Amino acid sequence: MILLNPNNYDRYYPDEHSKELMLKTIEFFENKGLSKIKNDDHERVWYQDFIDFVKENKVFAHLLTPKADALDEDSRWDMWRIQGFNEILGFYGLPYWYVWQVSILGLGPIWMSKNEKMRKQAAEYLQNGSVFAFGLSEREHGADVYSTEMTLKEVEPGKYVANGSKYYIGNANAADMVSTFGRMDNSDDYVFFVANYQNPNYDLVKNTVNSQNYVGEYRLVNYPVSEDEVLVKGSEAWDTALNTVNVGKYNLGWASIGMCTHALYEAINHASNRQLYGMHVTDFPHVKRMFVDAYAKLTAMKMYAMRTADYMRSASRDDRRYLLYDPLVKMKVTLEGEDVVNLLWDVIAAKGFEKDTFFEMVTRDIRALPKLEGTVHVNVALVNKFIQNFLFNPKEYPEIPQRNDIADDTYLFNQGPTHGLSKIQFHDYHLAYDLFDTPNLAIFKEQIEAFKLMLVKAPADKNQQRDIDLMLNVGQLFTLVVYGQLILEEAKILDMNTDLIDQIFEFMVRDFAKFAVDLYGRQGLTEEQATWVPKMIRKAHADYSRFNKIWKEVEGLNGLYTMKP
Repeated sequence: MILLNPNNYDRYYPDEHSKELMLKTIEFFENKGLSKIKNDDHERVWYQDFIDFVKENKVFAHLLTPKADALDEDSRWDMWRIQGFNEILGFYGLPYWYVWQVSILGLGPIWMSKNEKMRKQAAEYLQNGSVFAFGLSEREHGADVYSTEMTLKEVEPGKYVANGSKYYIGNANAADMVSTFGRMDNSDDYVFFVANYQNPNYDLVKNTVNSQNYVGEYRLVNYPVSEDEVLVKGSEAWDTALNTVNVGKYNLGWASIGMCTHALYEAINHASNRQLYGMHVTDFPHVKRMFVDAYAKLTAMKMYAMRTADYMRSASRDDRRYLLYDPLVKMKVTLEGEDVVNLLWDVIAAKGFEKDTFFEMVTRDIRALPKLEGTVHVNVALVNKFIQNFLFNPKEYPEIPQRNDIADDTYLFNQGPTHGLSKIQFHDYHLAYDLFDTPNLAIFKEQIEAFKLMLVKAPADKNQQRDIDLMLNVGQLFTLVVYGQLILEEAKILDMNTDLIDQIFEFMVRDFAKFAVDLYGRQGLTEEQATWVPKMIRKAHADYSRFNKIWKEVEGLNGLYTMKP
């Protein structure tokens, strides 16, 4: 089974230490128990117990220190391990994932810099169990880095003072190194420098959210910064900001996968053992349909995210395909997570509000993920840059294998300039779509061809290309093509049965039709373009035998996992 089961954690790791870290983390949460996790959530308790566990077992040190900076042999930046840890933290609660996620973002500018002193300091702090923070967004400008008001002024050679505030910064209350983005006072040059929450000139204003997390506003008032604490300046600082987000946004999809998996267990356990109107809840046809859709969507989410990591781990200056696949983990996987929870919530109804369930946390937190590290809209606008080359101008690449090997993924900290996205080429997506032959996959391929015909026969003019509302809908259709490609590549790696593949593409056909209908209703669509849209609206192939096989898989989850109280 592809889904995480803490009672039988069988994910492959090539070394015993990595598996041991994951099992210890599962043990920590299981020993803590659901009641304590829920109480801490309701009372908004800072998760010092988890941070102490991380320190004692050097978890962040081993998982988040590149080999070149490592202070022990078990440390490396290995995306296979990182995705596994992401999933476990999401499974037990978004707050625990969040302290990890913002530490990753805070470390990004440090590991991307050539500042050996700060790199050494970061490695030592990690060994000592520290957390980190990423000071990018501001209250008035959000993550609009063009408009940053934080300044760094040189007062004498090699000595600076920083002034300004940052807003919505995770771990701002406890980060020994806060990678802070700003401008040089006497120029338009961008800069990253390091601050520390314990400095008296670091004013921790408040926690901006009502949760266990500390998502702070901090103000630097004539904060002293030495040359040693400046990470990077100029255009390189700009690239560092965007490249750090490229590294971090991948994790959001895994948080969603973990939460949805736990929610699925709770939902099937409840529904399978509850009777209404003389029937088990799971005997109702609409309930079976919602469970099967949720299971298929969740499985697809995990397959896509797993395959994306292979491209991130294999990336180079000559192969930047991950810059399309990665934003879709953040955008598409997290949106699918919302759909999964909505489907399950419609099954368990009022049970989803009960304070003693894990599900109650999920209903709140699943909404956050599409809105962090750039909104869905920002990421759809980004992926639209790739449409032309992806669909119409492929090139040959060596096949990327599954990357579950021991390796230090150092390219992620040497990504280079962030421009030239529209010039990136991709391998022919037909190669993946020709791997399998199922009824719904065949229909989906016809929908893709209809979409391409519209783009060729009635392309968007310059005014339409500036119509974000219209182009976002085009981007949603394009996203499904990419999503399906990597799901199929992962299906081959996993040797997945064709029944589940066809069930996945059944909802893909329906989703494609839904987005096509949405496009048809957009004001900016021309009459000529509208004539092509109905060709994309197709009915999925119904197969009750296939459906019942997948339902048996879902039904088999009943009782497989229940968290200790």
